[in-house]
This record gives sequence, structure tokens and C-alpha cells, in this order.
Amino acid sequence: QVQLVESGGGLAQAGGSLRLSCAASGRTFSRYDMGWFRQAPGKEREFVAAIRWSGDRTYYTDSVKGRFTISRDDAKNTMYLQMNSLKPEDTAVYYCATYKGRSWYAVDPREYDGWGQGTQVTVSS
Repeated sequence: QVQLVESGGGLAQAGGSLRLSCAASGRTFSRYDMGWFRQAPGKEREFVAAIRWSGDRTYYTDSVKGRFTISRDDAKNTMYLQMNSLKPEDTAVYYCATYKGRSWYAVDPREYDGWGQGTQVTVSS
């Protein structure tokens, strides 16, 4: 089991960019399918993006397609979420997690574990 630590959040203006990082401990990071989720105040945790262990497949929720890019660097044991054209509705705490299901991704957070502590992203209008 890997341990995950998110970073890179902060305050951005609408239309701006941020790059989130998810640093993993352990030598087996490269074997894991990974996901990004977010949770706004008073709302349920929401799927954002996923990347297959090999890095050759990605999947995004519709609201971030064309604006966010998920990637990974196994040599650095790190996954990234590049967020461009940010909108106020992107404001949330962002989490990364490892996928534990039978496919390579799911939108249900219950199919993930190893959650990090989250990083706050705030987008002002």
C-alpha cells in the first residue's frame, strides 16, 4: 500500500492555472491505477480524472475535459493534475487515491483507497 501526499493547491483567478502533485511513498507506485477527486463544501466527493498504471489511458469527468490533464512520472513516484482555464466551480479540496477495483478506473470513490490529506484549490471570479 502506498501513502499519498497532495500539494500544489492555492488561490487562482478564473482563467488561471494550477498544477497539483500527488507524491507516493513505496516502490510499487508504478503498479497502481490512480485517480483525482475533489470535494466542495457541503457536497459529496466527486471524481475528476483517472490514469492507468501504464499511463496510456486517461479518463475525465465531463466538466474538466479539455481543461485538466492527468499525468504520472513513475521515476518520481508522482502523479499530476494540470488545471487550466480554472473556473470558480473548480473550488474544492482535491484528493488523490489508488484504484482498488477490477477495471482501471471508477467514478465511485468507494473503489479507491490510500487517500491523501487533500490540497485546497480556490478559484476567484
